[in-house]
Amino acid sequence: MVAAAALTLTACSGHDSDQREVGTSQPNPAPQAAPDVKTSGPYPFGTVQEKAPAIENGQVPVVRRITTDKPYVFLTMDDGAVQDPDALKLMQQNGTHPVLFLNQKYVKGHEAYFKQILDATGATLGDHTVDHPNLKGKPYEFQRKEICDDADDFQKSLGVRPSLFRPPFGNYDQNTLKAAAACGMRASVLWTAAVNDGVVQFQSGDKLKPGDIVLMHFRKTFKEDYTAFVERARKDGLTPVPLADFLG
Repeated sequence: MVAAAALTLTACSGHDSDQREVGTSQPNPAPQAAPDVKTSGPYPFGTVQEKAPAIENGQVPVVRRITTDKPYVFLTMDDGAVQDPDALKLMQQNGTHPVLFLNQKYVKGHEAYFKQILDATGATLGDHTVDHPNLKGKPYEFQRKEICDDADDFQKSLGVRPSLFRPPFGNYDQNTLKAAAACGMRASVLWTAAVNDGVVQFQSGDKLKPGDIVLMHFRKTFKEDYTAFVERARKDGLTPVPLADFLG
């Protein structure tokens, strides 16, 4: 499943008509960071700067990037298949405040590992389904169970119920967006750049741009991928900030 999750950047291009960029709106409090986490930067982290688009027709909005004139970039980490022992230290040293879109099947048995990261880095927990199936074309009830059960389990095992969702492989349909809304999600999050094998790959251009949402995974190449993101963001003059603050 990890190999299959090495997503191409164009995997979601067929859904562009359904996607909305996020503009400025009213704040909505984000999850609070642990006391020892850096909570201030270009603004006080944990204070929502923008609000996610409204749920319409019972469907969560699809967000590929954030519309901002600030030099901000957003990091997300998927799956949880490989629990790199240095991940916590790397995140604490660099203060990237990622969203962890996790699968129950990978978290099960490793709850302490992910809870420590969430508690000590200012990371946000996201829903990525229980078993990482391709949801597109599946019956509504199948999709709802995959999304809701993931959130329910994390609420019990990690003490946090996610409200941001990412469809596996970036594949979704109307049932996906309806099921996500029914499970309490407020947005379905895609991406505009990805890190694979220590290389940042772009959907367009040759650098990261303000508002980009970057995808990486908990893989054997975690250190190389994470370092590549941090160095690329620095080179492009961007500051990683919490995505949750812009999808309140």
